[in-house]
Amino acid sequence: MSGARRIGLFQAYGVELEYMIVRRDDLSVLPVADEALKAVAGSYVAEADRGALQWSNELALHLIELKTNGPAASLSGLDALFHSDIATLNTLLAPLGGRLMPTAAHPWMDPHAEMKLWPHESSPIYEAFHRIFNCRGHGWANLQSCHLNLPFASEEEFGRLHAAIRLVLPLLPALAASSPILDGQPTGLVDARLREYRNNCRIIPSVTGAVIPEPVFSPAEYEERILQPMYRDISRLDPEGTLQEEWLNARGAIARFDRNTIEIRLLDVQECPLADMAVLALVTRTLRALTEERWMRSAAQKEFETGRLSAILETAVAEGGDTMISDTRYLSAFGLPGMPCRAADVWTHAMKHVAGDMPAEHTGALARILSSGTLAQRILRSLNGDFSRPALHAAYARLCDCLAANRLFE
Repeated sequence: MSGARRIGLFQAYGVELEYMIVRRDDLSVLPVADEALKAVAGSYVAEADRGALQWSNELALHLIELKTNGPAASLSGLDALFHSDIATLNTLLAPLGGRLMPTAAHPWMDPHAEMKLWPHESSPIYEAFHRIFNCRGHGWANLQSCHLNLPFASEEEFGRLHAAIRLVLPLLPALAASSPILDGQPTGLVDARLREYRNNCRIIPSVTGAVIPEPVFSPAEYEERILQPMYRDISRLDPEGTLQEEWLNARGAIARFDRNTIEIRLLDVQECPLADMAVLALVTRTLRALTEERWMRSAAQKEFETGRLSAILETAVAEGGDTMISDTRYLSAFGLPGMPCRAADVWTHAMKHVAGDMPAEHTGALARILSSGTLAQRILRSLNGDFSRPALHAAYARLCDCLAANRLFE
């Protein structure tokens, strides 16, 4: 969202969707993102301009990212734009024997044997990450997410937005979890991606922190308490300063002062852009209600300590929408009475209050998601206890078809 320096709260959106490239026949990962980008750009580039969208590489060569080309004025209509480029990508991948697969984690990839780093432009950054953190693991090589960038126009707006985002982060797995399976087996978690994400920088704990960001609400305090400690801690392993930038920060939401946004990173990518945009519509409208103090004053929102929020997130990673929340003070931030309830009920409650101006396609998709459960739950129900390779192949081939057709997985 470069160029968004004076854009105020909820006046624009930046969306990034990551997808796996897999072999069309057996759905194993296919490391040809560079060939896909070369097919549209004419050379091995890290980013290809596609008009309203851009395509770009990521650390792993089997991963490609589609993102808005600058700030988008609305989420409405974005699913059609993303779907059109997904169709183009699938056409380009077909001669290579490939197609795109959704969800936040490949169900049987062996990242220690199959991961290949991006070898072209920007490769020194990825090589530094690999040298320091060893990227041959699920937490680096096998995780696909949806990133949401939200702008702020002033220090005061940053503080309100950061406070609201911290409150919403623990609830995101209850809406968007899509990674229940790793190494061909159920993990016992609905959001295994977040477990891996939490641990992938553990040798330098300040890079990820507690995933929920610290309660800091000004750029100066953010620099002092989050960015500078992280840069100091990694400097002994990164003397050239290759990684000492804002994007090193691996918290669940990170401030990007270079473009005046906060980037939310805890959302698993869904089965199709329609589902992603519906999820983002509910998340952004809930955040807007919080910043507008619909249920709780912003000053009170800023009082929630990190550990209190992290405890809810930890349970939601495992249980998703079935997470029982008994913290009545937390529930009151969303206008709920002091009775324990499931995390899914918080989203249902929010939906009733904020859905008034949502496009019909978003409300329809959300109604199905909230009634049927997260994509992770739907995947597990479809497998019905059978985690053999043929059963996994059949389920994830259906998910690939959902992505190609821009339809929800039932």
